[in-house]
Amino acid sequence: MNSFSDYSQGMTADASDPTHLSLVRHFNRTVTERVGVLHDRYLGLDRPIGEARLLWEIGEQGQDVRRLRERLGLDSGYVSRLLRALERDGLVTVEPHPQDRRVRTVRLTAAGRAERTVLDGRSDDLAASLLAPLNADQRARLVAAMTDVDRLLTAATVTLDTVDPDHPDARHCLLSYFTELQDLFDTGFDEARSLLPDAGGLRPPHGLFLVARLHGEPIGCAGLKLPADAPAEVKRMWIAPHARRLGLGRRFLAELEQRAARHGYSALRLDTNKALDAAIGLYRAAGFEEVAAFNDEPYAHHWFEKRIGDGDGSR
Repeated sequence: MNSFSDYSQGMTADASDPTHLSLVRHFNRTVTERVGVLHDRYLGLDRPIGEARLLWEIGEQGQDVRRLRERLGLDSGYVSRLLRALERDGLVTVEPHPQDRRVRTVRLTAAGRAERTVLDGRSDDLAASLLAPLNADQRARLVAAMTDVDRLLTAATVTLDTVDPDHPDARHCLLSYFTELQDLFDTGFDEARSLLPDAGGLRPPHGLFLVARLHGEPIGCAGLKLPADAPAEVKRMWIAPHARRLGLGRRFLAELEQRAARHGYSALRLDTNKALDAAIGLYRAAGFEEVAAFNDEPYAHHWFEKRIGDGDGSR
């Protein structure tokens, strides 16, 4: 059974297209110049943007150092240098977690919270300076374009990794998936009654399991079943609600299709429930065609198949 995704169109052009690369580089130069990141004194304060950004990310409740590294995509040594500078200036404290001394937690001091407040105000002023020269229509277009760029850049940050179905991130996704199906299906959902009661059946050589992560946090999963005498099958595909406009559903399907083709399969199939309208629309948009039932999955109302790869058609 599979569920949610979105309908964003995948890129058809090669990612190394020279025209696209030139436009992206020009955009990067414009943005870095306009938002002031070329200066060592970001927003007029006596610190570079890296230190300022950490003050924002730490937040009122504090943050684990490992989480900061993953959130910002920075290496351990660089984050340590930034934190030492902030600690030296009395803006943060870095201490071992009381329940696990291997985990370091960073918190803002009163001085750190005060400087973050100043940064917030100056950031608002900078945003206003970008919008002020434009008329109302231009402002609306710029804000809409920025929203779109933010979403697409976030999508480009998502990673797909093959993991064991018992990995904590895999279990998190599967539990979230089953809980959502329980609420959506008229009959509820009991994992034990499905045709795949144990996701361990997706371990090699019988299958594989993918987890999508954004800034180190699991936001989706998808499995691929690789039977010896039948087409490959998509299983347990789920995407977190807050990540459903990032094109991840199409990305999962494309990745599983490529993996199945590399294993010599010429068809990819799946089943789904009538309650999952968005998923059904995604499958059709991705080239899957509805077919007769090929299993007796108790929660399925629709069965789909797609011809893939260059296999000989035997499976």
